[in-house]
Amino acid sequence: MSEHGTETTRRWTLRGAHTEYVVTVPAHGRWLELGAWGPHGVSDGPSPVAYDGPVPFLTAGDAAPIEYATDADRPFTGADLVVETTTGHRRVAFDFVEAAHDPAAGTLAVTFADPVTGLRAVLRYAVAAGTDVVRRRVELTNTGTEPLQLARVGSGGFCVPTPHGALLSHQWGQWSQEFQLEHVDLKHGAFTIGSSQGVPGHLHVPWLAVRDRAEPDGPAWAVAVAWTGSWEITAERDTGGLTRVRAGRRLPDGPLELPAGGALTLPEVAGAYSTAGLDGLARVWHRYQRVLAGDRLVPRPVLYNSWEATYFAVDAKSQLELAGIAADLGVETFVVDDGWFVGRDDDTAGLGDWTPDPAKFPDGFEAFVAEVRGLGLRFGLWVEPECVNPRSRLYAEHPDWVYQVDGRPLTPIRNQYLLDLGRPEVAEFVHSTLDGLLRRYDIAYLKWDFNRPRTEPGRAGADGPLDLDGAHVSALHRIYERLRRDHPDVLIESCAGGGARTDLAMAARADIFWPSDNTAPLDRLAIQHGFLHANAPHLLSSWVTDAPGIFDPRPRSLAFRFVLAMAGVLGIGADIRHWTPQQRAEAADWISRYKEIREVVTHGEVHLIGGPDQARCAVQYTSPDGRRVVVLAWHTGRSDGPGQLPSRPVRLPLRGLDPAGRYRHDERSYSGSHLSAVGVPVQWTPTHDAELIVLDRE
Repeated sequence: MSEHGTETTRRWTLRGAHTEYVVTVPAHGRWLELGAWGPHGVSDGPSPVAYDGPVPFLTAGDAAPIEYATDADRPFTGADLVVETTTGHRRVAFDFVEAAHDPAAGTLAVTFADPVTGLRAVLRYAVAAGTDVVRRRVELTNTGTEPLQLARVGSGGFCVPTPHGALLSHQWGQWSQEFQLEHVDLKHGAFTIGSSQGVPGHLHVPWLAVRDRAEPDGPAWAVAVAWTGSWEITAERDTGGLTRVRAGRRLPDGPLELPAGGALTLPEVAGAYSTAGLDGLARVWHRYQRVLAGDRLVPRPVLYNSWEATYFAVDAKSQLELAGIAADLGVETFVVDDGWFVGRDDDTAGLGDWTPDPAKFPDGFEAFVAEVRGLGLRFGLWVEPECVNPRSRLYAEHPDWVYQVDGRPLTPIRNQYLLDLGRPEVAEFVHSTLDGLLRRYDIAYLKWDFNRPRTEPGRAGADGPLDLDGAHVSALHRIYERLRRDHPDVLIESCAGGGARTDLAMAARADIFWPSDNTAPLDRLAIQHGFLHANAPHLLSSWVTDAPGIFDPRPRSLAFRFVLAMAGVLGIGADIRHWTPQQRAEAADWISRYKEIREVVTHGEVHLIGGPDQARCAVQYTSPDGRRVVVLAWHTGRSDGPGQLPSRPVRLPLRGLDPAGRYRHDERSYSGSHLSAVGVPVQWTPTHDAELIVLDRE
């Protein structure tokens, strides 16, 4: 229905499972602003973010909690949208037109228009049923007669009350050290993270959490960008105690052109709220991503990946030897990594020529796959379809298919170039290549890799500015969607040299994320700790390997590595040909135990207990019916252990239990009150550095 007219009708509430998000158009009609964002009923009282007092040297909009601001609305404190006309004029200013609100569906669309340029903006909101995530996107249409230049195209601003200062939480990283959780005190000024690489990147995760400094364990808000290209999040705290978070696309190649009659939909951004700090926010994101997964939210198979065992030295004999051992251990999917196609003996050649190497598979690739399947294993394959080596047939035939600037040398990274996926013929090549592999061979799993960012901001022979980033991402998403539609039983793992391609848009299209190429135990513990703050366990692919630590080389047991990998989707990447009979027996036992708990890991409510830098470090998963509690715990300290002097076990306080209930672990029964107030005990020793604890309610 349409709602417009008097000021009292210009107020709308979006209700989530436990939260509400209230917006209103003020009497002047120039913008939409936030009224309240928090638990049900939070809007029943004066707005915690509204301000109508004096604004010396500023405008009223610079202090207002505006949802989507042009540079006319917020000329000094940061706009979401900056538009320039052909005459070089800026300051597009909107007027309210209409609104359509469907409370039952949890949707709202508010339309504004600029009478001077003819630019229209529809601000769309949605809250998925059963979640507390507000989804927002903006649709721009140029109804005027002249083209417009879009110098900034943010997707929205989220306003958070922080009267005592803002405590920001973000995740920084680099290759092999992704998802490092860090906290920043923002008393005044701005804080910005983002990527200009045409991919979310290793350096920052498109996610930011905000809390008031006086209540670090209390209310928490978070913003994430659902965009698999260049992006930006900026948090700015004003002197009145409001922190406004701007989120959306970054434009590393310059302004976008919106021609007369043209339309552009900006990336979706999402906001989450919890009363229970970062731990509570994690559960809000988990519930939302499970909704995104839909009917594909099922426990993932235990997999083996051959990369760390054979690297590029792939051949049928070695792979079948690994597959046979993996099958004996209880593995369910066998993935052949890089090196299976023609010309691929190292990273200098072959990318783009996706034909199995007959020299490596003399009986034919189809026969090889059948042998793997005959072991009772599903078959998986590594691909990197967006990239090409200069030494390849594809590049020799289509050198114009890679991003390039006419007359300028190309920039190789990892001996490869990036295909321009925005060209229709390139997108069709990538799709038909993958579709052809899936139709010809019995493939149940694709590991889709991406090992270089975009460097060249151009297309061969192109005239005028192009939205290369937008075209690449849109084509990528369409290919994923087509593959999932036509091959619904194939699982797709999103990888980008580790965790450089994890965002909400990919969480809606990929089945699993590869968070890092670093599989060392204590390094990986920190990576997974950060990852689970913004991503659900069903997206977390984790391998057991023999890799030593890069940043924390302290040794850990095979048990530690297995319990760590069981925190999400269990995989093995070690050269299991060299494991002793004892190690193989231990591995088979861990795999069997994982299969008993993975339903709870996939669907359970997650509580993060402590962290890698604390004596307490564990993850708790509680089944939806509350009948089973799974705790994975790790020893993070020195490995020499206690025993010479008095010591007491580490206690892991559990969350969300019935205080009056009783929970049994092995032969021991605990009250829910004891487990919550005191915690389940774990005693670390030099040989016991990890634990899987399963408690069943009696």
